[in-house]
Parts: sequence; C-alpha cells; structure tokens
Amino acid sequence: MGEPLQPLILERFPLGAQWPTADPFLFVAHHRDAYPPGTDTMGPQAKLDGRRIGMDFDNIDGWNMYHGSSVPGFPQHPHRGFETITYVRQGLIDHSDSMGATARFGRGDTQWMTAGAGVVHAEMFPLVNRDRPNPLELFQIWLNLPQANKMVDPYFTMNWSENQARHISKQPHGELEMVTIVGSISATDNTGELISQHAPQPPPDSWAAQTNSQVAITHIRLTGQVSLTVAPADDDVVNRTLYVFDGGSVGVGRGGETIDSGVGVRVKADQPLLIGGVGQNTDAEVECLIMQGRPIGEPVAQYGPFVMNDKAEVITAFEDYQRTQFGGWPWPNPDPVHDHTKPRFARHVGGTVEHP
Repeated sequence: MGEPLQPLILERFPLGAQWPTADPFLFVAHHRDAYPPGTDTMGPQAKLDGRRIGMDFDNIDGWNMYHGSSVPGFPQHPHRGFETITYVRQGLIDHSDSMGATARFGRGDTQWMTAGAGVVHAEMFPLVNRDRPNPLELFQIWLNLPQANKMVDPYFTMNWSENQARHISKQPHGELEMVTIVGSISATDNTGELISQHAPQPPPDSWAAQTNSQVAITHIRLTGQVSLTVAPADDDVVNRTLYVFDGGSVGVGRGGETIDSGVGVRVKADQPLLIGGVGQNTDAEVECLIMQGRPIGEPVAQYGPFVMNDKAEVITAFEDYQRTQFGGWPWPNPDPVHDHTKPRFARHVGGTVEHP
C-alpha cells in the first residue's frame, strides 16, 4: 500500500477587504459596491455628506467613493515592480495610464497590467446607468515580478469575457460554472466529465509566462450537490489557495471538511482538491476562487504602490517617481472617464483599438 496522504488543508484564515496570499501573489482586493443610479457625469445620484471624500472606504449605504471625488474609483497613482490582474464580474472600469493607453472594460473582462519599471494609471468606476443601480464587483490581484523583470517596460493586455475559458454544466441536482482567467486547470466533475481550461496568454514578462510557473486563477460557482475535483499540481512546491468568498459553506477534501463562506484555506497542491456538496437544496450556491503558482522565492520589500526586493530599491522607486512621474500624465485631469455611451474597448500604446 502507498503512503497515506498528508492533511489537505495547511492553513485557514478569514477573508476581509484584502485577502492574504502566498508567493508569487502579493494580495487580493475584493471590491463589491451597490452603487445607486448615476448622474449625467457618472457620479452617484446620492448625497456625499458624511463621506471622507478622497479616502472613502467606510461602505456607507453599501458603497464607497474610494479615492474618487465625483466618480468612484482610484485617480492617477503609480506602480513599480509587480503586476495587477483585474477581473471584473459586474460594472465597468475606465482605465487611463501614463503610456497613453485607455480602456473601458468590465462585465466579465480581465485586464492584466505589468507595471515593471513604472506606470501611472487611473481606475475609475463610471456609473453609466442613470435609471437603475450600478452594482460593481471586481477582484484585483497583485502578482509579483521576479527581480530580473522588475524593471521591464510597462505593458497591458485585455482578456475579454467573450474569450475567457468558461465551462457551464447543468445537472439534475445543481449546476457548475468554471472560469479560468489565468493559466491552465484540469478538473473532473461529479459525473466524471473532464474539464480542461486554458486562459489567454499572459504578458511576455510575467512570472506566469515562465516555464513551469504553474500560475493559475480560476473562479468556480457550484450549486446543490455538484462537486468538482481539481487535479494536483506537479509538486508540493506550488502554493495553492482556495477562497470561499460567497454563498454557503462547502465541503473540501475526501473527508468533506466544511469551509464556511468568508474563509480561505491554503491546501497541499500535490493532492487532488475536491470541492462540493453545497446542500440538498439545488438553489444553494457557493462561489470560490482558486489561486496557485510556483513561488518566486525572492525577498519582498513593499511600500504602498512599489514592490521591490529591498528597501533601497523602494527608496529609489520613490525618487524616480518624484523626478520623472514615470513618463508624465498625458490626460487633462487625474480621474478621466469616457462618455456614457462608449462601449467596452481598449486603446493600446501606438493607437491600436480593440473591442470585444
């Protein structure tokens, strides 16, 4: 007989506004805002009295202005030394950056930006619906860059919802939806169906583009008695984390250990990961995010928007930004938004425009 499997779950932790991660990831920010109808200028049709404008994270009435003053969002701010992966489930983001690129994306799209040597960008949340609410839900995931690539040229790409790796199956006792937004994943559902998904290619200088990095991010929605078994990674060096972020509790592992909504677990990556058994009621639902990757294994020195390998490099990043503004800000204001009627699009450096 073979050796018995070691315990699947290595660590548990509660989920807040920012989720803990393991190398090569830095953190996950989960934003969920019940925005009201918008004005003609795409701000909220609501009084802003009592909000800390410029630093509104208090979730008054179920939504935030964040650093925005009239439109919610994050006006121009710098980054260096890592990547942002922004997966938007509901709502829209208007992107503008110091490279001269712009975009409007959301409703299932993912934007992947390599900050590299330095970029300044704005991420605003235009409330385009004037006659109904504007719910927003997004995940922004910070993925580290290895030292060799921290000073590469900045770069951004769009992975449109229409091109995402998506699987939906309906069964008599529930439903499964699986979207792989980064990397590759292989899994088997409770009927024995093999599901193999491959997301669009990562940016060229990303850790995810390195051979055998095994970086993958997958969103899973289960209802009823449907279950899913995710295939193991190549070895236990890979870090794999399961975040149960919405719905009810779910069984994990062959023993069916219960993980409640609002809890994350770091699991052994070299074992199959069984997720399922939401409830007898086929309407019962749970949503999870699985993130995995081979660690970079280098020192991390982070201060605010800069992620380097040591304190001296962080100081240099501040000095470089103060001196150069990472190329300057080419837009007339710090929080640009597009017209109400503008469809989803991306205008890249050099002027190439793409649509979903």
